[in-house]
Amino acid sequence: MDEAKNATRGTVATPSDTELMREVRGGRAGALAPLFERHHARLYRFCLRMTGNRPASEDLVQDVFMRMLKYSRTFKDEMSFLPWMFRIARNACADHWRRTAADRMPADGRDVEDIAEPADEESGPRDERAELIQRALLALPAERREVLLLSRYEFKTYEEIARALGCSVGAVKVRAHRAIKQLREVYLELSREVPI
Repeated sequence: MDEAKNATRGTVATPSDTELMREVRGGRAGALAPLFERHHARLYRFCLRMTGNRPASEDLVQDVFMRMLKYSRTFKDEMSFLPWMFRIARNACADHWRRTAADRMPADGRDVEDIAEPADEESGPRDERAELIQRALLALPAERREVLLLSRYEFKTYEEIARALGCSVGAVKVRAHRAIKQLREVYLELSREVPI
């Protein structure tokens, strides 16, 4: 019984993302550090998949956390943290495109890593297919690219994506359908296949 008491006393509860964000909102900027540790890699992958540019993605991650601090008062207790964070990330990416005057990335695959699932080193055709998917994804308009990335890599439900994008579930479904259709068309064009 003493071991159980000691184990209970020795256990420190890890604050949730929401609890940490409440602390940031309350003026304790240091609570942003654990959020950075938990989410910086995930944000980097999202920004990289959105921009196809490593240095820009690193800068965007820093920008997202600075915005989280600056706009911490917009975080409400009833909000889910991740959709709120990804909404800030998508706004940061949009601002990046405005600054660089590029809504579409070049479809040649330069500076692109880890956009599609990693391919096996032994399978050449899968490598080619993964590269074509990466190039096709970067050729999509930003709005369509982001809905695919959010649905494939970040969130499990259309409801979560809708909260991140600030739109209805129906709008997310329409965007996802159109994005998949366009991705297929671009992929077929890049692979020089003719749609049936």
